[in-house]
Amino acid sequence: MEMGLQHTRLVATDLDGTFLRNDHSISPANLDMLHRLGTRNIVRVAATGRNLEKVREVIPGEVPFDYIVYSSGAGVYNWKTGQHLLTRNISAGAAQKIMRFFVARKLNFHAFFPAPENHNHWYFRGENTCGEFERYFIYNQAHATSLNENELPGNEICQFLLIIPEDTGRFQSLKAEIENLTSEIRVVRTSSPITRGYIWMEIFHHSVSKGNGVKQVCEWLGIDPQNTFGIGNDYNDLDLLEFTRYSFLTENAPAEIKHFYPAAPSNENDAFACAVLPMVL
Repeated sequence: MEMGLQHTRLVATDLDGTFLRNDHSISPANLDMLHRLGTRNIVRVAATGRNLEKVREVIPGEVPFDYIVYSSGAGVYNWKTGQHLLTRNISAGAAQKIMRFFVARKLNFHAFFPAPENHNHWYFRGENTCGEFERYFIYNQAHATSLNENELPGNEICQFLLIIPEDTGRFQSLKAEIENLTSEIRVVRTSSPITRGYIWMEIFHHSVSKGNGVKQVCEWLGIDPQNTFGIGNDYNDLDLLEFTRYSFLTENAPAEIKHFYPAAPSNENDAFACAVLPMVL
C-alpha cells in the first residue's frame, strides 16, 4: 500500500461484489470502516450500477455514506440530505432510434424511465427466449410495463439493458452497431449479477460513468483527484478506477481485468475494509 493513501479525502466503492457480501449484507468490518473514515472527515461515496430504489434495498438509511452515484453515474444523490443533485438521461430522439433498432432486430431489452424514477421500466420480449431476461423480469415486474412497439415512448430514457449469452465477439459487434446509431450514447459491459454465463449490455448517455459521477462530487467539494481512492470488481468499475488516484480490484474480479489494478481481498473477505485500512492507521 502506498503511503499517499493517508492523504485521501474521498473514498468511492462499488457495492455488489465489492462492498457487499454475496448475500448483499454488509460485513461488520466494512461498516465499522465507514464510521472510522467519517471520523477522519473522508468523504464516503457508493458508486453503483443499482438505481436508487435498489440501493435502498441493501443500504439502510443509517449506513454512513455521504453520496450515492447510482445507475453507473446517471444520477448523484446526497445520502444525508435526500437531495437529488444530478441526473443525466438519453434524449427522447436518440432513445426512440435505439428502441426501433432493438425492436426491428427482435431483441429482448428493458428501457428505463428517466432518472431519478428509473426503477420503473418498459420491457420488450424478442423472438428468442432468454432465461436471464425472464429472471430479471420476474424480480422487477412490479415496476415493469410492456412496451408497445407501435407506440414507442416519447420520453427521455435513463438507460437500456440488453442481455446476451456470454460471447465477447458478439458483444463487441453489437456494441459497435448500437454506438453507431447515435453519438449521444455509450455501451458498457457488466457481468450478470444473477446468473453466470451472460453479459449485460447497458446503454447510457455518453457522459454517464461512475468515474464522471465521482468527479462531479470532487468538483462540488473542491477535492483534488490526486486525493481519491476507488475500489471495484467488474468491467463497469474501470472508469471509476481510472479516475481515482489509488485504485483496487477485488480478488473476485473477472480474470480478464484483474491485472489492471492492485488486488484487494474478495468481497467475502472485507475487501473494502482491508484496502482502506492505511487511511485510518
